[in-house]
Amino acid sequence: MRFVDTHTHTWGPDTEELPWPVDILPPGWEGAYTAHDLIADMDAAGVEESVVVTTPLYGRGVRANEYTMRSIEAYPDRLWGVGLMDFYGDPEQVRADLRRVVGHDRMLGVRMHACLAYEEHSTELDRTADWILDDALEPVWDEAAAQDTAVFVFPKADQISMLATLAERYPDVQIVVDHMAYPDETTDPDEAPWTDFESLADHDNVAVKVSSLPRSSDESWPYEDLWDYVRHLADWFGTERLMLGSDYPWMDDWADYEACLSWVEEAPFLSARDYSYMAHRTFEAVHER
Repeated sequence: MRFVDTHTHTWGPDTEELPWPVDILPPGWEGAYTAHDLIADMDAAGVEESVVVTTPLYGRGVRANEYTMRSIEAYPDRLWGVGLMDFYGDPEQVRADLRRVVGHDRMLGVRMHACLAYEEHSTELDRTADWILDDALEPVWDEAAAQDTAVFVFPKADQISMLATLAERYPDVQIVVDHMAYPDETTDPDEAPWTDFESLADHDNVAVKVSSLPRSSDESWPYEDLWDYVRHLADWFGTERLMLGSDYPWMDDWADYEACLSWVEEAPFLSARDYSYMAHRTFEAVHER
């Protein structure tokens, strides 16, 4: 069966030609995690394809996605990409920047770090930030619709209702929610604000990545304390709008690559059909690949 890991990261060594403006690395990590490293981990885990999401390490400028593009070019049959960009500025320049970022046929869209303060190198948590609703971002959404490309949004639970506003405002844009809004000690799968996902599911242009589970869990593999979150998403969205992702190597401090994905095989409430959608069929439908 085809398996697409919908959320990974790669970055190169810190060089004069492609420097690290700041050191934004996984906990305890030193050095690069190259496309070759990712492919080796994929091969060991039996993962056919992965989506490389540009790391904030490189900022939002013109060369932010350079290493992501190099990764795709090195493995054009194995890797896809999601880019970063500056969402503010002259509207025509913003539109041109988005076209540049998604100009490669294996770039799937752009990412908004909704739960982080809007900075060139986003790291500061702001779980109630509402900058994603700013009317100044309208050129981004309009151009995403024109290019038929996705916007990947990384929120916390308090921002899920904001995504419903955006989904209604821009029905022609495919929105993908990263990491199922990062459940944590402030959330409960049966209570608001996390249950705002139920209303968000009313919007057909929204899909969710079931990803990065080890970091959210207080238990070891297979992370049963998060299963109610997954169960609810499957009930509300249907697995036809859920996609699996590892978030590796950001998970390396919590779990190895294989463990980040294999937990799904232990969830008794997911059928073989559910697994096939989460493993590849939703990816194919959302991105028409």
